[in-house]
Amino acid sequence: MSSSDQNAFRGPIDSSRIPRYAGPATFARLPRLDEVGTADVAVVGVPFDTGVSYRPGARFGGNAIREASRLLRPYNPAQDASPFALAQVADAGDIAANPFNINEAVETIEAAADDLLGTGARMMTLGGDHTIALPLLRSVAKKHGPVALLHFDAHLDTWDTYFGAEYTHGTPFRRAVEEGILDTSALSHVGTRGPLYGKQDLTDDEKLGFGIVTSSDVYRRGADEVADQLRQRIGDRPLYISIDIDCLDPAHAPGTGTPEAGGMTSRELLEILRGLSSCNLVSADVVEVAPAYDHAEITAVAASHTAYELTTIMSRQIAAARDAK
Repeated sequence: MSSSDQNAFRGPIDSSRIPRYAGPATFARLPRLDEVGTADVAVVGVPFDTGVSYRPGARFGGNAIREASRLLRPYNPAQDASPFALAQVADAGDIAANPFNINEAVETIEAAADDLLGTGARMMTLGGDHTIALPLLRSVAKKHGPVALLHFDAHLDTWDTYFGAEYTHGTPFRRAVEEGILDTSALSHVGTRGPLYGKQDLTDDEKLGFGIVTSSDVYRRGADEVADQLRQRIGDRPLYISIDIDCLDPAHAPGTGTPEAGGMTSRELLEILRGLSSCNLVSADVVEVAPAYDHAEITAVAASHTAYELTTIMSRQIAAARDAK
């Protein structure tokens, strides 16, 4: 792609002319989708947290991430890329879902995701609780077939039901396996830890096809070795990455609904993601940011940088595909 082609993309507001704290808080101060018409990567919020089992508040997570993203800058030195010059990235606003009916909300999110993916965009979704991963995966699988999944989380999220409810933030990946929308040869949890209801939780999870890299594994083996293992498991399959911010230790992400001690650092998470830059990342989400429990935007800052790394990976791949034509 020539420099003139790259300059055709509309990027963030110039912070040398308008201070970062001024103006509307779109993600990374990028243009709205309706201002550019179409986008290669659509950043979309899903303010929904009816599926939580403990502390609510993730419905406000998307906008907290957007506010924290004001300080993001256009060049990513860790990946040696200017993501907003390589592809058109735009803020697509929010998907408004019924907060009183989980089943209806799941259908609404899936339909809205279908519309966005139908434009050719990849999605960078800001949650919301982890319930939203199921409709997003349904939509992605319609386009790509069953996808590989990397699930960063303190928890397995493969339980069967809560209080008889099939759709909650603890059940999305069991439903996804049952529905055949995941490639069960390439499923991994990363960052899991903490108490479980029983050893059967692990047995059931293994039967669904998941491998597990615990937060202790990350600590002992290091980010580079973990990323290499994950790359080998994923191969060239279309990949969806779902990140519950509680994969981070509460020291790095206190603003979340179900915190667990002993988690990854934000540095470890970012380094693992950078190590996955060669994977075919088709869409991603960052969920479970609950700003009411945050301090000094610690959690929102970590989430905004996480979304930035994921967006950079997608933008680089989009540009490489264009150059190859």
